[in-house]
Amino acid sequence: MPDTTRPPKLEVFRRRLSGAIAAPGVRILSRMGITPNMVTWFGFVLAVAAAGLVAAGRPTAGGIMVLVGGALDMFDGALARYTGKVSRFGAVLDSTLDRASEGVLLIALAFVLAGQSSVSGVTLVAVVMLFSFLVSYIRSRAESIGLELKDGFFTRAERVIVIALGIIFNQVIIALAIVAFFSIITAVQRLALVWLKTRAG
Repeated sequence: MPDTTRPPKLEVFRRRLSGAIAAPGVRILSRMGITPNMVTWFGFVLAVAAAGLVAAGRPTAGGIMVLVGGALDMFDGALARYTGKVSRFGAVLDSTLDRASEGVLLIALAFVLAGQSSVSGVTLVAVVMLFSFLVSYIRSRAESIGLELKDGFFTRAERVIVIALGIIFNQVIIALAIVAFFSIITAVQRLALVWLKTRAG
């Protein structure tokens, strides 16, 4: 039976990479008196602005803003730990606005694709929305019963990067198909891990 208590190598790599990138910025933000929740809200505002740019037919600017907003997601948690301001409300706010940020962007993409009469594109948006939210929901439900579940082959960071690049390079359908495929795999992976952990317990 696989060891379900040790964090997977991919998750360890993600943590180390985000920590190395965020560390200099976190020190600057803390000196400026910026709080973790302020960073979280600013990231959401950028996501809404990015969605507006995409819907308005400015995909390059919108895609770049999506990447910037996604990068900010590394900072709020790191800033909370650095300043000792970790809170349960902050964790819920961060998770909520992460889902909302993905949602507004996908709605903008659905709007654009509907305007192009792309049934396949709108369908892909719906599939991405369903399974990307399921990936997060399974983790949330697992943690509510006392299981740590940060594992996942294709998490929010990967979804944001792929969709942003698809927007920038005008390959939205391909990007959505990639995200849909790997989000389905990740949802199944997480559900299987919950099953293994509950059996081991």
